[in-house]
Amino acid sequence: MTASSDDSLAAQSSLSRREIFAYSAAFGTSFLATQGLLADDKTKTPGPASVGGNAKPTKRYEMKKSINLWALPYPQKMSLVECFKLCKDAGFDAVEVNYALDGDLSPDSTPEQIKAIGEQARRIGIEISGVCSFLFWPYAFTHEDPDRRKKGVELALKMIEAARLVGTENLLCVPGSVYAPWIPDEPPVAHDVALARATEGVKKMLPAAEKNQVYINIENIFANGFLHSPQEINQFVDSFHSKWVKVHFDTGNIMQYHFPEHWIPQLGKRIQNIHLKEYSKKVHEFNLNTFRLLLDGTTNWPAVLEALDQTSYRGYLTFEYFNPFPHWPEAIVYHTSDAMDRMLGRKA
Repeated sequence: MTASSDDSLAAQSSLSRREIFAYSAAFGTSFLATQGLLADDKTKTPGPASVGGNAKPTKRYEMKKSINLWALPYPQKMSLVECFKLCKDAGFDAVEVNYALDGDLSPDSTPEQIKAIGEQARRIGIEISGVCSFLFWPYAFTHEDPDRRKKGVELALKMIEAARLVGTENLLCVPGSVYAPWIPDEPPVAHDVALARATEGVKKMLPAAEKNQVYINIENIFANGFLHSPQEINQFVDSFHSKWVKVHFDTGNIMQYHFPEHWIPQLGKRIQNIHLKEYSKKVHEFNLNTFRLLLDGTTNWPAVLEALDQTSYRGYLTFEYFNPFPHWPEAIVYHTSDAMDRMLGRKA
């Protein structure tokens, strides 16, 4: 927008140029245009538009809908069975369960109890898409404390067995970090040291992964300061020369600086599992609140889905979200299922 057009718009709306810039920064030019305060924003987001009764589904993608239980108020307000039933009712094919230090899926759980989790899910009619865990952060393979590193490997081995018992072949693995941004007091780990420690940790998991036939799926996370590009992850994964080390690709974890549709062709057949995390590039500060509900961000989902389709990916797409609604939390589940139906061409 030129200075002269700014001036004319300011005169038309009785707003100064300074006010127009301020409102634009806060609300965006598209919103202001709908209020008659700016010319219509000509920038269009690539992808199909559905209007009224003439809407038609987009291209059909044969991928499975899944949701991580972090999006639900479990275990504070809902039991595991209640979560499974809700996700089934909302139309999900699967759920991703989380391994913690206590609770239904933890080191204190017996093999029989863990096996029962998968059996309950299947009785309800829903699959387990994978096992995920936050414990890879406090007990990182790359931690400066050798006792923490040792416990991290011990927990990872328990997770592998838990994945088999619960009935999934997928374990998400965060291989380590240079630093954790939410713990600024901890000194960073040098990249070469982090790489050596992460490699050692994953190698210790391999015999158990092969025995239990569970994939160790390496997740991409820019916030850990480690494995910042698809080339680096490919090199890391390929270095183990094992079919059981793959990639768990997270669309949102790289969005601050990168674009998932650019990573997917390079990762290719290494992708074993997927996290769908919506991200808005309108927010330039990283924290967990940066991640949004599906379609409420700047991800080019048509390009992402087409890139996955071109790699022949037919597995799970798991929505990951960390802020369950305090009231009517089921709304997230139904919204996400509906959004994914539209993304996958199941409905218009």
